[in-house]
Amino acid sequence: MYKNIVSLLAATLVLFSSCNDQLDKINENPNATENPYPNYLLTGSLKHAADLYWGADAGFNTSLLFVQHWASIQYTETDRYEFANSSTSVTTLWNTGYATLITDLDKIISLADEGSANDNYKGTALALRSWVYLILTDAYGDIPYTETGKSVTPAYNTQKEVYTGLLSDLEQAQTLLSASGEAISGDVVYDGDISKWKKLVNSLRLRIALRIADRESDLAKQTINAAVNDAAGLISSNDDIFQFVYTSSPQQNPQAARFETRDDYRVSKTIVDKLTDLSDPRLPVYAQLPTDTSVGKYVGAANGLSNSDANNQGFAKTSKPGTFFLTDVSPAVFYTYSEVLFGLAEAVARGYISGSAEQYYNQAITASLNQFGITNASEVSEYLNQAGVKYDAANYKKSIGEQKWIAFFGQGLDAFAEWRRLDYPQLVAGPSSVLEGQLPSRYYYPGTEQSLNGDNYKKAIADQGVDLLTTKLWFDVY
Repeated sequence: MYKNIVSLLAATLVLFSSCNDQLDKINENPNATENPYPNYLLTGSLKHAADLYWGADAGFNTSLLFVQHWASIQYTETDRYEFANSSTSVTTLWNTGYATLITDLDKIISLADEGSANDNYKGTALALRSWVYLILTDAYGDIPYTETGKSVTPAYNTQKEVYTGLLSDLEQAQTLLSASGEAISGDVVYDGDISKWKKLVNSLRLRIALRIADRESDLAKQTINAAVNDAAGLISSNDDIFQFVYTSSPQQNPQAARFETRDDYRVSKTIVDKLTDLSDPRLPVYAQLPTDTSVGKYVGAANGLSNSDANNQGFAKTSKPGTFFLTDVSPAVFYTYSEVLFGLAEAVARGYISGSAEQYYNQAITASLNQFGITNASEVSEYLNQAGVKYDAANYKKSIGEQKWIAFFGQGLDAFAEWRRLDYPQLVAGPSSVLEGQLPSRYYYPGTEQSLNGDNYKKAIADQGVDLLTTKLWFDVY
C-alpha cells in the first residue's frame, strides 16, 4: 500500500513538472528576443523617432497646423483645434515617446551599465533620449522624468526640472562619447560617426539653453558658452544635419505615404503668402503648383475653416506640399545646421557670446537655402539684401523668429516651440477655430493620465495650470 502511494505521488510530481515545463513554453513569445541587442534597439529607436516627429499625429495633423505651415482642406476639426484628450493626435506623441522610445533607450543605457554595451551606445542613447524628453516637455509642459520606468504611477517633474535635468544628461553623454572608443552599429543616421553625435549633443544643449533663456538667463548663458567652447564643436555644415533618410515603401517617408492614399492637406496660405511677398526661392521647394494649370501660381489654403469652406477653396486650385517632402526617400529632419546658426545669432543678440548676430543670421538663412538646393550665390545675396529679410538688431526676435519659422518648414514640433518662445511670426487663428481667437500653446495630456495616474496628473495641473490647449507653459514667458 505504501509503495503504491509513493508511486502515485512520484507520477503526480512528474506530471506537474511536465505541465510546468509546457506552461513555461506557452508563456514564451517565439518572436521576442530574450537578450536585446543595443544596435537593434538603436536602429528601431531612430526609425520610431522619425515616424513620430515627421508623421501625422505629432506633425501634419497638429503642430504643422498650429504654426500654419500646412492647412486642412477637408476634415478640418484639428485645424480648428477641436481635440479630445483621447484622440490619437493627443495621445500618440505621449504614448510612443514613453512606451516605445524612452523604454528602448533606457534598455540600451541599462545594457551599458551591465557591461553588455559600450559607452558610445550609452552616450547615443542618452542624447536621443534627451531629444525625446525635450519634444515631450515642449508639447505638454510638466511631464514624468525622474521616475519614468521606476513606477507605474510616476510623479511629474516641472518643466524647469526637466530642462535642467536634460542639460545634465547631455553633459554625461558628452563625457561618454569618444571617437576613439569602441565602435557602435545600428546607427542609421550618422553611420557610427561618434564625432557627429558629439556635435549633436552640444547642439541640443544650445537648443535647450535658448528654451530657458527668458526664465534662466544665467544658466542659458553658461550652457551656451560651454557648448560653443567644447572641443567637439556644434553641427557645423549641412553634412552634419541630424536626419533619418527613408527608403522605398513600406519604409517610406510618412508624409509621402499619406499622400499616396489621402488628399487632406495643402500648404498654408500664411506661409505661401509670406514666401511670395519675399520672392523666397524656397517657395517652389515647399509647395507645388495647383494641378489646375489655369491657376498658374502657388496658392495656399487658409487655416481654421469649416469643412465646407475648406473644400470650396478647390482641391485642384490649391498647392500641395512640395515633392521635396513627398517622395519615399524624403528625410525626416530633426536638427539642422541652419538652426545652430540662428541659435548663435540669438546668443550674440542676448549678449551671451561675442560675434556678429547679423553675420550668424545671414549664414543661417544661407544654410537653409543651401539645404533646400538653392546654392546660386547671387540668388542668395539678392534674397538676403531685401528690406523684409535684413536683420533688425532692434527686434532680433522678429528677424530670427520669422526666418526660423520659414527654415523649420516641415519640422512642426520645433517650429511650434520656437514660435511660442520668440512670438514671431504673428499668426492669426482661422475664422472657424474654437479657442476664441487664440492659437494652441500646448497639447492636452492624454485622458489615460487622469484615469491611471490621477493623483500626479492633478498635482501637475495644480502647478502648471488647467489642462487646456491655451495654457502657457513655463518657458513661454511672453
